[in-house]
Amino acid sequence: MERAELQGLSEDPARMRISVSPLADMLLKSWDQFPDKEAVVFPTGRRTYDDIARGVIHRARGLMGLGIGPGDHVGILLPSGTEFIETLFAVSMIGGVSVLMNARYRSPEVRYVVENADLAAVVTNSDADEFVDFVARLTEAFPPLAQCGDPLDLALADAPLLRRLILHGGKQAPGFIDQSGFEQAAERCSEADVHEARLAVRLRDTCMILYTSGTSANPKGCLLSNEAICREASNLARNRWAFKPDERVWSPMPLFHIAAMLAMLGAIEVGGTFIGQPHFDPGESLRQIEAEQATMVFLPFVTFHQAMIAHPDWDKADLSSVRLMNSCFSQMPASVGDAYRAKMPNALQVGTFGMSEASGIVATGGYDMDPELGFQALGYPLKGVAVRIVSPETGEDAGVGERGEVWFRGYNMLDGYHRDPVKTAEAIDSDGWYHSGDIGSLDENGHMRFHGRFKDMLKVGGENVAAAEVEAVLDSHEGVELAQVIGIPDAKLEEVPAAYVKLSNGAVSEAELIAYTRERMASFKVPRHVRFIDEWPMSASKIQKFKLRQQLMAELGLND
Repeated sequence: MERAELQGLSEDPARMRISVSPLADMLLKSWDQFPDKEAVVFPTGRRTYDDIARGVIHRARGLMGLGIGPGDHVGILLPSGTEFIETLFAVSMIGGVSVLMNARYRSPEVRYVVENADLAAVVTNSDADEFVDFVARLTEAFPPLAQCGDPLDLALADAPLLRRLILHGGKQAPGFIDQSGFEQAAERCSEADVHEARLAVRLRDTCMILYTSGTSANPKGCLLSNEAICREASNLARNRWAFKPDERVWSPMPLFHIAAMLAMLGAIEVGGTFIGQPHFDPGESLRQIEAEQATMVFLPFVTFHQAMIAHPDWDKADLSSVRLMNSCFSQMPASVGDAYRAKMPNALQVGTFGMSEASGIVATGGYDMDPELGFQALGYPLKGVAVRIVSPETGEDAGVGERGEVWFRGYNMLDGYHRDPVKTAEAIDSDGWYHSGDIGSLDENGHMRFHGRFKDMLKVGGENVAAAEVEAVLDSHEGVELAQVIGIPDAKLEEVPAAYVKLSNGAVSEAELIAYTRERMASFKVPRHVRFIDEWPMSASKIQKFKLRQQLMAELGLND
């Protein structure tokens, strides 16, 4: 289906069908239809559906042979790639729960997730590179591993439920079951055993646990069922975004992040091809999109876009194959959207409002909307997902265009936070609505706009100031690439704005930017301090504002 044919396509609820299965069956159904078709492409190689499915079954046999079974929580600590994808589906195939571990975790974070998630096993590899050494990271997290003689008898005091550490690749390490041991375990279990386990998996069984990015507290583990994650991917791919079997879906995001996970599963759902990277590289990204003729780009984060635009190959890269791009330009400096509008004028740009707690997406754009809205709004709620904008003052629904807290409920919602009934009760009310903590609004056509987080709402002398509003003004300065606004304590006003800024070109002073905002905003909204930065402190995808605040507080000698 050509781009022109897709324009104006709308979702007809009468024609929409719910066709959802447990995660492993999603892959097997596409294997049945497209065995020889390319399923996954990474710089390290290509795999057909037949390759992937057979690899999944083999890994499932190995896991079962090592005593991992239904309900066991299995940590996946791997870079994005074929190995990650096969492990994910293998865990699902035997009824286990995949716990996606951030590949950038430091040893205290690894230790926390292993214990908090009740992991029975961790799957990793020995291919250390310039970014990470997983064996070293796990051994730092659990020092007794270095003296472990029998990898089948871990007995770690700090992780009493952890029974297996599985190390793929050619190396060995104390406490880890190496590749040879895994292959021997696979021989103890048949393919028939794997399918017996698969056929017992239920749609409402927990499929995966995704840990949200923490601020000053530890991250929370979102419990997502097979129905939630698989129906979300199916609804997006088959309905809102109208994927076809020839779809080539590209995302450089890490697969432990819900954004890349949805992109990959959407491609698998329709028998398309997923194209990814083990680590984001802007030059490789431009090359991949062009060389692989990507038709759908899933890249909703500003720092990635800016790196690609700034790359020397940007001007010569041919991105004309892209027909749909999940870009969220309404939340970025206008210069970013303008660059892509000029670069790929025929691609539909869509925004997205989502989170891990929603299996990825609550609202997004589609082919039935005005293309210009992709640069202005975040789309409209998915069919089957209800959204309310609730006034924090009255507890009633806000009017059209009025701001309030975004609440949602639907098939895609988490079942709760793992081992945290208090946080679960705080987030999900008795009527089943999830309270997001995000500030949003809906226009007369139901299109959503995002106005920041309530925790990013500053209280300056009794006046509410949205950090996003101040950021938008700073971003409009020609010398600013990106601004982030935080609140710091003030003896007189309780709290005042401060900004961190990454410059795009030239020299701009703190005084100049403060004067620039003062000309365009009420005085109480103007940043009292501006600091310049070259590299943002990042989680997998987001700027960590709490670290910026800690840095400035330390510099100024302030305490909460």
